[in-house]
Amino acid sequence: MTADVQIDGVTHRFGSFAALTDIDLTIGAGRFAVLLGPSGCGKTTLLSVLGGFLQPDRGRVLIGGRDVTDIPPARRPSTTMFQDYALFPHMTLGDNVGFGLRMRGLARRARNEKAEAMLRLVGLEAAFRRKPHELSGGQRQRVALARALAVDPDLLLLDEPLGALDLNLRRQMQDELKAIQKRVGTTFVHVTHDQEEAMAIADEIIVMNGGQVQDSGPPEAIYLRPRNRFTAAFMGEANFIAATVLEISRDRITLATALGPKELPVSALTGETPRAGDPVEICFRPEHLKVGEAARGALDFGMARVRDSAFFGTHRRCRVVPEISEGLESGEPQAHVVHLPQSMSVAAGDAVALKLRADDLIVLPCKGSA
Repeated sequence: MTADVQIDGVTHRFGSFAALTDIDLTIGAGRFAVLLGPSGCGKTTLLSVLGGFLQPDRGRVLIGGRDVTDIPPARRPSTTMFQDYALFPHMTLGDNVGFGLRMRGLARRARNEKAEAMLRLVGLEAAFRRKPHELSGGQRQRVALARALAVDPDLLLLDEPLGALDLNLRRQMQDELKAIQKRVGTTFVHVTHDQEEAMAIADEIIVMNGGQVQDSGPPEAIYLRPRNRFTAAFMGEANFIAATVLEISRDRITLATALGPKELPVSALTGETPRAGDPVEICFRPEHLKVGEAARGALDFGMARVRDSAFFGTHRRCRVVPEISEGLESGEPQAHVVHLPQSMSVAAGDAVALKLRADDLIVLPCKGSA
């Protein structure tokens, strides 16, 4: 079973604090959606509203076109998997997985058959009669997932289920969780504050901050084409260059920057379209700096001096400070983070050329950013 989810103008307050403000969101049936944002952004509150554990002050929640806003959790076509897994320590894994079916009045034989099938789905078919304390953290996570799926929900809500796992196990479980979701086809809504986790598992990432949705879309769009500064800065490291729009035409935008005038294609614009004289920011990711052969055809942003460098295995992470040319606006030059090839030897004080492909750059509006 699977269903789409519609959140229509949902607002929720805790006293004077607005945890959610006018949330409008649609999640397609069978999608793996991730609510992503910093602590206190409202993502867990929104998950609780979806699950029926909190009643919104305003707005509606629809699952499969049915208004479930006033329906309690036990009667909704959804189940929730919590971070602590909430397994019953005195029950076998089979009884844990079949608990929801038991509450629905299913006979023992039928619920045992379903529990066995669910444990087989998560690779624990041989552990039917074991107890939770006999399992590792990753295995307990699988049991909790099997229990949540056993009742065939239209919607599965996951509240940071991988947060307690170590890095290697977390990455393994990300792959398994994604594979299981594709196999069963249930709509998943998953809460996390981990950007890498979100990009690894999501069909759609919903970025939240301050009780509002800042951005939504597939991982590639959220990372490479964020709509505002908050999303750009939250989704990993990003560099920003202040600019002012000089001229904008059908296919080109000309910008004044402290590193000289820059001409970019209009396709670099994201968010609201600016007008001449508006302040904007050019944004690029650390890995977008081009060196050597890769620099051919790239835009020249001038020379920069390496402030410091650290070896990260796959790359060298450096902070560089542009050498601002004479006659341009001065002030304390801004340091940028760049990723250089692992084989490139650099030290503090070395000069590097800041060359960037126009297709890697985006232009963000200054107003309306979070």
